[in-house]
Amino acid sequence: MVRVALGLEYDGSRFCGWQTQPNACAIQDALEVALSEIASEPINTASAGRTDTGVHALAQVVHFDTQALRPETAWVRGVNALLPPAVSVRWAREVSPEFHARFSAQARRYRYVLLNRPVRPGLAAGRVGWFHAPLDLEAMQCAANQLLGEHDFSAFRAAECQAKTPVRTLSELNIRRVNDLLVFDLRANAFLHHMVRNIIGGLVYVGRGKYPPMWMGEILAGRDRKLAAPTFAPDGLYLSGVEYPPQWAIPASDDMMIEELLG
Repeated sequence: MVRVALGLEYDGSRFCGWQTQPNACAIQDALEVALSEIASEPINTASAGRTDTGVHALAQVVHFDTQALRPETAWVRGVNALLPPAVSVRWAREVSPEFHARFSAQARRYRYVLLNRPVRPGLAAGRVGWFHAPLDLEAMQCAANQLLGEHDFSAFRAAECQAKTPVRTLSELNIRRVNDLLVFDLRANAFLHHMVRNIIGGLVYVGRGKYPPMWMGEILAGRDRKLAAPTFAPDGLYLSGVEYPPQWAIPASDDMMIEELLG
């Protein structure tokens, strides 16, 4: 028995999320069918994070166990030949049996790309979020800074979230403007269900002047999801990286690809 780790990228708008579903509409479903074909045996996968419907990935990491001895090229090119066009295996590595895509990870990184102009996207539809009115970047960054550190993020947690604790450590939340795009980079030890999209919704409220920056801190301290902003659209959200200790030799992600794709 060998354990293999894979790096994936995918367009989440074509699927009902990462996690397998009864109607086989998930990315995990498509991947396991392809892997099982190459391995000539049933394959079950575990991922670093369960992305929602419409959420994309540049650097999803998964692992699986198999009795099949195949070259790494089979797990990349062979599997890609069987996957839908919107999913691609970027790399494959045989890893120690102790490695786990989820539990060995030290941190996750997400990037949200928001088109901020009066007219909705056309060419980039499904790949960027959109907000029509001008947004105050300085006010948004001030609000974002109040979320840094270890906190109870219940106010930014989906009602259906299954995490055992709402406490997370958010170590990075930076916002920058690239022409008509606002790019949000977030890094944490782990994220709650809808946490990033709920944070983006709150920052947009601040950026458009509905609330002052300190409102984000008040919402965080209040721990009441009902008082926070609505969940923002998934379109512009990307799982941009998963970080592991060097001992596992997991390739680093290349999240610059987002900006290359968007021009």
